[in-house]
Amino acid sequence: MLSRTGRPLAKTIFGPIAHACVKLGISANTITVVGTFLTVITSLYFFPTNQLLLGFVIVSILVIFDNLDGQVARLTNSSSTWGAFLDSTMDRFADAAIFASFVAWGYTSASEPTRIWVMTGALAALVFGSVVPYARARAEGVGLTASVGIAERADRLVFAGICVLLVGFGLSHWFMAIGMWILAILSFITVIQRMHTVFQQCKAGESEGE
Repeated sequence: MLSRTGRPLAKTIFGPIAHACVKLGISANTITVVGTFLTVITSLYFFPTNQLLLGFVIVSILVIFDNLDGQVARLTNSSSTWGAFLDSTMDRFADAAIFASFVAWGYTSASEPTRIWVMTGALAALVFGSVVPYARARAEGVGLTASVGIAERADRLVFAGICVLLVGFGLSHWFMAIGMWILAILSFITVIQRMHTVFQQCKAGESEGE
């Protein structure tokens, strides 16, 4: 949901930065790869070492800047199938690193009663969250659409960020534990929604072919 409604705002905020990148000769693919590398390194360092607030700030900035590559590609008329594939693949690396870092935080820093719940919840959120984009990609691969659901990438990252922020400000670690499980459930529901959407399209197609 947020990935669709936030695009006009992102274009307004980062438009000048995108123009600056074009003037400096920085390509969209370079921004994609460098941004992903920094996100992975930052996540896997700051969160497991319990530097939640600093990690939240830096990772949030990097994730927000993730839309720059698309803007630069449009400004330079360099949008391509390779660029879209690269961007989607790099997003999977970044998401996996972020949620893996939450698993690591649970192991290194979560309080004893919450540790197992944080770790398993973050792992479940990682697994189900990775299936969400796969379901859409697989649907598009067979000529259908599945861009629906209550927990798309932006929604999942914002929700996870709120959990990190709450714990970083000293609230109970249960906020992270429960939050990760809620996120896992929302991701699972999104997968079901996409599967249902594809099923309905397949069913409609079969009816038309009769």
